[in-house]
Amino acid sequence: QVRLVESGGGLVQPGESLKLSCAGSGFTFSAYDMSWYRQAPGKERELVAGITSTGGRRNYADSVKGRFTISRDNAKNTVYLQMNSLKPDDTAVYYCNAKYVYYAAWGQGTQVTVSS
Repeated sequence: QVRLVESGGGLVQPGESLKLSCAGSGFTFSAYDMSWYRQAPGKERELVAGITSTGGRRNYADSVKGRFTISRDNAKNTVYLQMNSLKPDDTAVYYCNAKYVYYAAWGQGTQVTVSS
């Protein structure tokens, strides 16, 4: 059974940092492309960052380029999202996504709130 468990969310002030983690189990983690999405209240879920199965390619939403970094450790079956210089607009539930060909799985999400 595919399982993705996010952690690391919380309440921070503008300008601070957070690092999210997503641990995968029940599938061959190293074969899957991994992504982070987020959904703010009243808005659609949007792609934040993605990384290919080997980590060779990464992509970012324009709104987070230069501030967020996605990485993965296939030995630990974990993908990370380092978030720096956080802004109130980054407030959302952050979801981990695993994708392989036509199959995709989601985690339950972790709340990130940026507020002074």
